[in-house]
Amino acid sequence: MLQINYIRENKEQVLARLAIKNFKNFNLVDEIIHLDENRRQTQSKLDAISAEANLAAKQVGDLMRQGKKEAVEVIKINTSALKEQIKTLGDELTKLEEQLQQQLVLLPNLPHISVPKGVGADDNEIIFEHGVKPTLATNALPHWELAVKYDIIDFELGNKITGAGFPVYKGKGAKLQRALINFFLDRAEAAGYSEVQPPILVNEASGFGTAQLPDKEGQMYHVGLDNLYLIPTAEVPITNLYRDVIVKEEDLPIKNCGYTPCFRREAGSYGAHVRGLNRLHQFDKVEIVQVAHPDQSYQVHDEMSKYIQNLLQALELPYRVLRLCGGDMSSHAALTFDMEVWCAAQARWLEVSSVSNFETFQSNRLKLRFKGKEGKAQLAHTLNGSALALPRIVASLLENNQTEKGIRIPKVLVPYTKFEWID
Repeated sequence: MLQINYIRENKEQVLARLAIKNFKNFNLVDEIIHLDENRRQTQSKLDAISAEANLAAKQVGDLMRQGKKEAVEVIKINTSALKEQIKTLGDELTKLEEQLQQQLVLLPNLPHISVPKGVGADDNEIIFEHGVKPTLATNALPHWELAVKYDIIDFELGNKITGAGFPVYKGKGAKLQRALINFFLDRAEAAGYSEVQPPILVNEASGFGTAQLPDKEGQMYHVGLDNLYLIPTAEVPITNLYRDVIVKEEDLPIKNCGYTPCFRREAGSYGAHVRGLNRLHQFDKVEIVQVAHPDQSYQVHDEMSKYIQNLLQALELPYRVLRLCGGDMSSHAALTFDMEVWCAAQARWLEVSSVSNFETFQSNRLKLRFKGKEGKAQLAHTLNGSALALPRIVASLLENNQTEKGIRIPKVLVPYTKFEWID
């Protein structure tokens, strides 16, 4: 959520940056500024009348000690009127604050100055590419056929048990999943991330804190009886560890990682681009999250990007890094880099990670602050990245490494899988 002071003092800059995200409801900014002006005027009136009432109360005490009862009665009559005004202004202030909050949450985050203007994925900038795309035999299979051939993932069985988008991993397929999770967690620990195992159900306050609510209800599974949400990513519970917390400046950056299953209702379309593991309702992911000093957050963002790229290099996967344009970014990100791997049998790039800097957008909702040497609390910056999401990593590993002998396991994973081939 944007800070009202910044909006009020930098209106033209706010409008220009919102335009990069193709935001068109510019009247909303005027409405917010108008509501804030009314709120501040009401607060000023309330403060003045409250001060008058406090002074009157002090005068009553002084006059009572002097025995001036008639004067006391006059002041009490005036005080009663002041109390009515205080109640009326207090109710009005509460209403204005609620209206202001409801309008503020409709504004997306402001994009970083480096974010290109664009309307969709075709306008994203390729800023780096690494690795050589493998050349496969003419009879190479996509991963959903390899899964059947080697009996490692059963999509039909998952559909029977739950529905489409919930595969069953079997045998070496299940072991490969577990190997990847442990590999990612070990690498994160070596990079200084502290592991947590958070809940996979969160309340509304947590969803609001990281800006999933009230924006992405349709993409989240909701447990109506308990009013809880299945997490779309570990970013939500991990970042909410610091909701309503003031951290020490010397503790920044704070680095956490965590493995969780993730749940998204958005997978519902049909076609080859969503077949197999390309898009699921439930999938496994290791997430990295940082709470950073505002002066250091973009350096942290670059470090997180390089860390994720190192994972892809270790897995011997060709990949590229994209800077997302304004129209393809999430509403709450200020800057996002996507990592895409080359999936050889499908001959297409698949997104496997996004690393984003949210600046103060989440921390303003979370009331996540840090206190510096001067003792003044200010909002921290929050960042997160997938490191990594498993389904498309598995899809790429299966397709890129298929041979006549079987599917070769990257050397870095063999100590975890305890096998070199799926055959």
